[in-house]
Amino acid sequence: MGFGKKDIVKNISSKALITSKSSSLVLEAFLSFIKQNKRHRIKISRFGTYYLHKSPARIGRNPKTKEEFKIPASRKLAFKVSNKVKSILN
Repeated sequence: MGFGKKDIVKNISSKALITSKSSSLVLEAFLSFIKQNKRHRIKISRFGTYYLHKSPARIGRNPKTKEEFKIPASRKLAFKVSNKVKSILN
């Protein structure tokens, strides 16, 4: 089971004792900040780090036809969990 935006907004509003509209604005501001600063590392202490990961060009293969094709290089947003969060999860 996963959590969507609505679930996160609902949880923030109940924990922080603010309205759903306010918590939605906070979440949108946070996501906007990450998008605007995607070329920089964004480190949140005791939580993790968002960073841009460069994926090199490679050869892909269709599993049915075995036909090969080129997959171009791309950039992806990645997240590395902090050791504190890892210890909580394990």
